[in-house]
Amino acid sequence: MRSPITAGLCTLLLLAILIELVIMAGLISPFVIPLPSRVVLAVGKLWTAEDLPLAFGITLAEAAVAVALATAVAVPAGYVMWRLPVLGAAYRPWLGALFAAPTVLLYPLFLVLFGRSHTTVVAMGALTAAIPITLHVLDGLTGVSRTLENVGRSFNVTGGQLFWKIQLPAAAPTIFVGLRLGLIYGLVNVIGIEFLIVYGGLGRVVSSMYDNYEFPGMYAAIIFIVLIAFLLFWVLEHGEKASRTF
Repeated sequence: MRSPITAGLCTLLLLAILIELVIMAGLISPFVIPLPSRVVLAVGKLWTAEDLPLAFGITLAEAAVAVALATAVAVPAGYVMWRLPVLGAAYRPWLGALFAAPTVLLYPLFLVLFGRSHTTVVAMGALTAAIPITLHVLDGLTGVSRTLENVGRSFNVTGGQLFWKIQLPAAAPTIFVGLRLGLIYGLVNVIGIEFLIVYGGLGRVVSSMYDNYEFPGMYAAIIFIVLIAFLLFWVLEHGEKASRTF
């Protein structure tokens, strides 16, 4: 465990040093990419002037709530569409089309409904995250091998036992792919809406730094956004590992 983490950190450090040298040599304008050393120094400024820990916590909470709400709605929806194939056939193409559409453009509607608030940010994130989760729950359950189901029936298992012991575990890898996609798109929407309406956590900080031409601070805030994505992915990864033990 330590070796990959150490290798990754060393690679990032070497990349930062390389970028620093390239910028100092004048090959890249510091107005495009600031010196990594200035980005590191900007963290201290953001920590006090922009209350960075609070902004980090707000964005992390908004993203987590959005994905949790999306999961709570999308998993039952995917299950119902699987149990009633006519619903799956009717709504799957529409969900696929909506997934490909830039739903972030709906933010004016959500502003009218919920105002400039955390509810708007969470609702937009949950909407985007729910679509891939629903589709992958449907695809995962639909793709369960008939052989596995027939083996279960040969042991005279009940319908509930067949679902919990065979169908759901077999569909779990596909469902977790949907959760990862939901996390990605949900987090992107949360950050994007925070940036657009200048409200919330790190997205607001990035917007504020960009408007004030504080590019080191902007990149410092982006680094913390990446850290949030890492934390949420870590939770999902451990959840997937835990599911394999059942």
